[in-house]
Amino acid sequence: MKDGQPRDAVFDPAFREDLRFWVRTNPRTALKVLRLVDAVLRDPFDGLGKPEPLRHRLAGTWSRRIDKENRLVYQVDDDRVYFLAARYHY
Repeated sequence: MKDGQPRDAVFDPAFREDLRFWVRTNPRTALKVLRLVDAVLRDPFDGLGKPEPLRHRLAGTWSRRIDKENRLVYQVDDDRVYFLAARYHY
């Protein structure tokens, strides 16, 4: 992050579809996903949802717990956060 500027959010089509799924089937979970997105934009590596760096073929990618079965998956660079998925495990 440069000069304390917040990172921009970039939403992958798969993430958008996952969010639409939650809005249709479980609005409470959709709101949790949005709270997690907000938390990630504030601090990608700490906070709500137990942030966890992924390893092996997903090195450089992070996840946060939405619930027992589902994870928010994202990647971070200097000025953007790429939200990749919001359903299932990675």
